[in-house]
Amino acid sequence: MMSLRSIARTAPRALARISATSMSRFPRMSASILRTQASPVLRTPQIASAFSTSALRARKGGEVDEELSAKLASEIQFEDQVKDDQPEPASVSEFLQNGPWELVDEPGQEWVHLKRTYGNEKITVSFSIADLHNYEPELFDDSAMEDDLDLDQGRSSQDNANEANESLEADLDQASIPCRLNIVIEKAGKGALNIEALAQDGAIVVENLYYYKDAKLAHSASPEAVHAAQDAYPGPPFGNLDEDLQILMERYLEERGISQDLAMFVPDYMDIKEQREYVDWLNNVKKFVDA
Repeated sequence: MMSLRSIARTAPRALARISATSMSRFPRMSASILRTQASPVLRTPQIASAFSTSALRARKGGEVDEELSAKLASEIQFEDQVKDDQPEPASVSEFLQNGPWELVDEPGQEWVHLKRTYGNEKITVSFSIADLHNYEPELFDDSAMEDDLDLDQGRSSQDNANEANESLEADLDQASIPCRLNIVIEKAGKGALNIEALAQDGAIVVENLYYYKDAKLAHSASPEAVHAAQDAYPGPPFGNLDEDLQILMERYLEERGISQDLAMFVPDYMDIKEQREYVDWLNNVKKFVDA
């Protein structure tokens, strides 16, 4: 399920699909839902006679710097409050403390890696917080939205807006973000298996399975490696394999820790990392503006 942070990131994109006419019937929405929605750009007509190059040289920054810095500070304060109100899920600490995985999370980078050994195998599971940024839940279509807008005319517009807001929050809270996993299982001198999968709703869903004679092709992002990997025979889509073969491959992965626990951990950790990276980004931008 989506956390408050994820709801706050996702809601503005979902609400943006509502027409301007429909939105005019909702006078005010919850700040927790709409906090990241971009404010309209106010364009002030330029007056040539008011322009002064000497005044611009005298100021440390532009006219909007102070206001922008204050807004950034407000966003940082909000994020800190959200973090205090929503402690780290137990699934994260339990997974890292009780499991065999080593977490590799470099600050400022989108990708996170989990590494472990299993017998003579080296296993790496990689995922990216970019999935959170790109996720747009299909919460409603236009006809469904119109039905929601046809609320009780005898009630106040504020009551109707509150009900619509609560309904949207409930839908978002139930939404499950599909998290893409890149899984590499390699053996020295024997090549590597590269599995593309999704972690969603507490389950691992395998989409594609590749084999590379050179394990470097499963890891390297160099143009040469990417080209060589594309030239290799990819095998059939996983869903086209014999059903028994699919089941055995899923059991093979589960024995190596590609399991329900991992499927629960990844979305929770993605949310934590995204919030941490967002706060760092806000702080960095504010420091730059204030300098």
